Amino acid sequence: MARIISLLLICFVALAACTSPNTQRLAADGRPLPQVYKIRGNPEKIQYRMLDSVNALRQASGLQPVQLNSQLNAAAATHAKDMARQNRPWHFGSDGSSPLDRAARAGYAGTFVGEAISETYETELETLAAWMDEQGSRAVIMDPKATDMGFSWHQEGSGKLWWTLEMGAGGYSL
Repeated sequence: MARIISLLLICFVALAACTSPNTQRLAADGRPLPQVYKIRGNPEKIQYRMLDSVNALRQASGLQPVQLNSQLNAAAATHAKDMARQNRPWHFGSDGSSPLDRAARAGYAGTFVGEAISETYETELETLAAWMDEQGSRAVIMDPKATDMGFSWHQEGSGKLWWTLEMGAGGYSL
């Protein structure tokens, strides 16, 4: 019996040596901090990855694809930075501007369809999945009238990301 216990103990020690150490960061109060996703490299790749993912979802539902639109990208970038300054995810700018106002200021000539926003530490594709689970954001992304998309983000030094996706119809696209 002692031999079996010794053998089991050796197995447990060997298995413990095979696991990776727990490197999760903890806040001062002991709660786990989120895993930080740092955006590196070419930002256009992220925009096109999001565009491809949105279009795959739209195609699976029988909807027409959308194209990136430079004016909507600019409106999305402005709002992502402004949400970070305000430290709250909401659809109104610090100057009281609405999503429609920002699209118009950026020179978007089409019809504004809607906006999806998020404050997160997650990747753009995890954020898209969360948007698709929320009825309002999903309706914006899957709107049958949409032909144009703008997408941008702002990342704080802490790693927190502020994501903004804009949808429109009938404007000039990239």
